[in-house]
Amino acid sequence: MSKFSLHALAIAIALAASGCVSLAPKLPEQQSGIAGEWPLPPTTQSFVGAQPLSSDPAASQEAVAGGGAAVADIGWRDFFVDQNLEELIARALVNNRDLRVAVLNVDKARAQYRIQRADRVPALNGVAQLERRGGDNQNVTDLYTAGASIANFELDLFGRVRSLSQSALQRYFAQEEARRAAQLSLIAEVANAYLTLAADRELLSVSEATLKNQQAAYDLTQKRRELGAVSGLELSQARTQVEQARADAARYAGQVAQDTNALNLLVGEQVDPALLPQKLTDGVTGLAALPAGLPSEVLLRRPDVLQAEHVLRAQNANIGAARAAFFPSISLTGFLGSGSNELSGLFEGNTRVWSVTPVVNLPIFQGGKLRAGLASAKADQKIALAEYEKAIQAGFRDVSDALALTKTLAEQRQAQEALVEAAGRADQLSTARYKAGRDSYLNQLDAQRTLYAAQQGLVSTRLAEQANRVTLYKVLGGGWNERSQ
Repeated sequence: MSKFSLHALAIAIALAASGCVSLAPKLPEQQSGIAGEWPLPPTTQSFVGAQPLSSDPAASQEAVAGGGAAVADIGWRDFFVDQNLEELIARALVNNRDLRVAVLNVDKARAQYRIQRADRVPALNGVAQLERRGGDNQNVTDLYTAGASIANFELDLFGRVRSLSQSALQRYFAQEEARRAAQLSLIAEVANAYLTLAADRELLSVSEATLKNQQAAYDLTQKRRELGAVSGLELSQARTQVEQARADAARYAGQVAQDTNALNLLVGEQVDPALLPQKLTDGVTGLAALPAGLPSEVLLRRPDVLQAEHVLRAQNANIGAARAAFFPSISLTGFLGSGSNELSGLFEGNTRVWSVTPVVNLPIFQGGKLRAGLASAKADQKIALAEYEKAIQAGFRDVSDALALTKTLAEQRQAQEALVEAAGRADQLSTARYKAGRDSYLNQLDAQRTLYAAQQGLVSTRLAEQANRVTLYKVLGGGWNERSQ
């Protein structure tokens, strides 16, 4: 074997051996301090209409939603059953500018990782060079060379370049999770905007119907006043109810316009009026039972928690790079090609030339720079660990709050429905008694106010209940399985 072949083999072995060591520490364990399970009441159901929760873990895992999918596989198209809302969400995922920025940030992070990863392999460049030499007492000579060169390639013996590449990879993963979190937030925002618009439109309808009834009652009272059957005070009280309903109708009309503008902004285009809800219905979100004893470990699949975990891994890798900076680094510059004093003979036989220039850089005095860099990397790791634990704790609270409201909002809605029914019956009886002259107008006004307030309260409670379903879906990560994304 020629000397050239032996030297090329030595270079290949050195390149293959680079990057085999990593000085990154073991990933620290998180101590989030949360319970293993959420505090679920024994009879709690996650959504109204779901079957009572089974105490059998196997049966719980087989709980199904309206579409028959297992709970762990509920995606947003399965969770939201309103076709108009599904269409708006799909358009928002395409047009929303905030989500578009999140996607572009992922592309940027991917490109930065590829740039960093490129440092782990030598960069090969084609080189053509003319070197002319001469002096006072020497003839001028020319040397033509052409070939391939490697410039300043670091042999990653202590894993510095590898750690930096791993850090960039984890930051790319973190940015991808940030995109998923932004997508999930957008889905929830569109759903809540849709529900809010539906509720305000229903409140507008209630106020307009009330205004119509109050106006009819006022006209009747005015006629009775002309006949001297009622006092001026009763007429003024009737007028008060009319103007209150008129003011509420104007207020809700303004809210409907604002809700429509908010939905347009989230969707990223002017929404077709045919896709807008006319009133708040119960068939917007799916009916999915939450498995009994669902472990809090599902939080580890939330996009924001995964993002914090990848940031922690990136900072951990930076410690490895900071540690490797204390050790000698070896960079390699090489050339392989042909050389000749004549351009015409550059590629003829016996013109092969090569050169290898290894450079060893041994840090001796840096003024404390390397130690400060390592201390900074360790501090960043501790910060990332605290942020990771905080993300888990915040997620646990979000889910606990949503679960706590699930049962109470269902009970509140049922009570509010009963209140509307009772108030409606009382209003009918009071109106009949007033027309028959058996009761005062003040009692009728109280009955009307009670009914109006009960109707408004029912719409607000139904909105809160459905919004809480969306919140629970969001805080659990948009389904309890990665396939739901």
